[in-house]
Amino acid sequence: MSVLERMTSKDAIALEKKYGAHNYHPLPVVLSRGEGVFVWDVEGKKYYDFLSAYSAINQGHCHPKIVGALISQAQNLTLTSRAFYNDMLGKYEKYASETFGFDKLLPMNTGAEAVETALKICRKWAYEKKGITENEAQIVVCENNFHGRTTTIISFSNDPVARKNFGPFTDGFIKIEYNNLKALQEALESDANIAGFLVEPIQGEAGVYVPSDGYLTGAKELCKKHNVLFIADEVQTGIARTGKMLAVDHENVKPDILILGKALSGGVYPVSAVLANDDIMGVIRPGNHGSTFGGNPIAAAVVMVALEVVKEENLAQNAQELGELFREEMNKFIATCNIVTKVRGKGLLNAILINDTEDSSTAWDICMALKENGLLAKPTHGNIIRFAPPLVMNKEQLLDCVSIITKTLVEYEK
Repeated sequence: MSVLERMTSKDAIALEKKYGAHNYHPLPVVLSRGEGVFVWDVEGKKYYDFLSAYSAINQGHCHPKIVGALISQAQNLTLTSRAFYNDMLGKYEKYASETFGFDKLLPMNTGAEAVETALKICRKWAYEKKGITENEAQIVVCENNFHGRTTTIISFSNDPVARKNFGPFTDGFIKIEYNNLKALQEALESDANIAGFLVEPIQGEAGVYVPSDGYLTGAKELCKKHNVLFIADEVQTGIARTGKMLAVDHENVKPDILILGKALSGGVYPVSAVLANDDIMGVIRPGNHGSTFGGNPIAAAVVMVALEVVKEENLAQNAQELGELFREEMNKFIATCNIVTKVRGKGLLNAILINDTEDSSTAWDICMALKENGLLAKPTHGNIIRFAPPLVMNKEQLLDCVSIITKTLVEYEK
């Protein structure tokens, strides 16, 4: 069989099952094309994408301006490693640093890499600037977090599926309850060796858990009081997803370290970044950290254009307005039904809670039915369905999606 030969969905799924590691459980749909808010499977059926590759495709599928930047740069220079300078990296670092209001950027490729990078920077800062004894630094994290799946990151996860049979784990982390300022205060007051507090402004994988108003502000104030770095993981919530450029912007909180990924490139190329000011980023010196592909010319060109698109097309404002509309329409439906108990979210990062137990198949079954009805979404934590469409969606399309969702949910009404 030619590698370019078109195949059926059944054949494509069979190939993955035979030759690929079984580390995912995808919805059984095989996509071959995307444009804007839509994707098509290999048989030509059209769907609304209501997941956006977990918020990586905020600017829409195959945005022509972003794809154009990718093609143009790929025809000139793709990779130099960091053994040499290239003519795109400095421009990218300047553009992104100024966009988000930081002195410096450290370029990486994936979200998990960026989180690991932030942890290393935080620890090195603690030893060289705060005066914590080497190898004694602790970092406070939140229960039900999702920051990636590297060995260090799953060391402070409480997801048994992510952890079982992957130990021994990395020490140096203190877990507290999310959205609990008292727990954070007690942790900071009880241990002088705390270097940082790593937090998602909204816990996406946990089911789009939005903290109480004032939580991020209070957390930042506590960190400042105790000389602890406030580290915001905005890999999923950043780049206009929640109705602001960053989710922390809803409370005007400035992180000490900012972690970005996913939509930083519009889903066109794997790019992530860690941003901080000179007093923190200055602890990183030649040989301390690196990546062969981090800061490559293609990534640099793509990110600058991807961020331009977010600004030019007012995607944060669109996400804010359509998110309010989505929750308003879903709440109208919830008032008349039993199958959904709640809708929550900010901007176009939302979730509905299905009225069933976490170990039931109801949410999965609903997503399968949504697929048949032309909309793609995925469950999380058993009985929660996350909704995160591309931010280029318009009002008419959103209302069409609400209609598909509610008509599908009615079929499962108890």
